[in-house]
Amino acid sequence: MRIAPKFALNVTLPLILFACMSLIGGSALADDRTEAATAAALEWLARLDSGDYGESWELAAPLFQSHVTKDQWVRSAAAVREPLGDLLRRELAGAEYTTTLPGAPDGEYVVLKFSASFANKRTAQETVTPMFADGEWRVSGYFVR
Repeated sequence: MRIAPKFALNVTLPLILFACMSLIGGSALADDRTEAATAAALEWLARLDSGDYGESWELAAPLFQSHVTKDQWVRSAAAVREPLGDLLRRELAGAEYTTTLPGAPDGEYVVLKFSASFANKRTAQETVTPMFADGEWRVSGYFVR
């Protein structure tokens, strides 16, 4: 699997989720969804931060899993995350609820932007997109630059 420049994971559909997004604002219900999606994303990111890439794949949305095998994800995630070093900080910079994303089926998504700092990359932006699947929020895409 090819790793794109700037620490981007080359995972076909999950990356498409982040390309040219048109996001729509939300209501109080969207705020509740955003809160739940953020909690799920942070739990998922903790798996990445600890190097448990296989477990992060297990916790990902079926949409994510259908576009990248567990072995592909483990290799790609390790190749991208390990050079960054340990996470120093992560702050939520933005969250947008939407029901449509280019190249993805209609559904419920929250696009989360995190400002992050790692031991070997002081300024990074992580984009994590949980989707509502199987009755819970699960990550359907991840991108770091």
